[in-house]
Amino acid sequence: MSTLIDIFPQLMRGLGITVSVLVVSALIAYFMAFIAGLSKLSKNKVITGITGVYVEVFRGTSLIVQLFWLYYAIPMLFGIQLGSNWWTGVIAIGLNYGAYLSEVVRSSVLAVDKGQTEAGIALNMSSFQRMRYIILPQAVRMMLPEFGNYTIQMMKATSLVSLIGMRDILYYGDIMRSTNLSQAPLIYVAVLIMYFVLALPLIWLTRKGESIAKRGVAS
Repeated sequence: MSTLIDIFPQLMRGLGITVSVLVVSALIAYFMAFIAGLSKLSKNKVITGITGVYVEVFRGTSLIVQLFWLYYAIPMLFGIQLGSNWWTGVIAIGLNYGAYLSEVVRSSVLAVDKGQTEAGIALNMSSFQRMRYIILPQAVRMMLPEFGNYTIQMMKATSLVSLIGMRDILYYGDIMRSTNLSQAPLIYVAVLIMYFVLALPLIWLTRKGESIAKRGVAS
């Protein structure tokens, strides 16, 4: 137990990076999810085509490969710097999970009963007004559980940023393991506990989202 007490303060040094990467990458993912999800419902083939390429590329390739591509390949091939490794990490995670969440947005919008749209047309609402006041409020309710689940996955994915030198929780765990190999099992138990504790509020929020979604939508 005394060893665990010594380990946790060292891991806590990376807590700020882990939390900041999670928060900002989640915001990017949510933003991209709504943009891409609604764009895929567009009747404009150019918009749906560009959106489709984004979604399929980021869903069809590994997040680790995307992270390395943004951090190493793009600066070398195109001379484009995305900023610090922190920005590279949050952009990679945000774009990756934004692609997955875009399908949640799209399917949730399509799941709203067609009668709701017809009622909006009968009230002489524009397509924007129907989406804003009728469809999206109901669709967002259905999105909440999946958004919660993917946010938990994003939290776990933040550990990958240690691969590009970011000093998150796993980074400090690896440093301690490399200096004291015999303590590796205990160190990674401590890392596991820290990620689990971070996940607890997200698990609670996901369950709240599920309870809201179970209230249903108007039909």
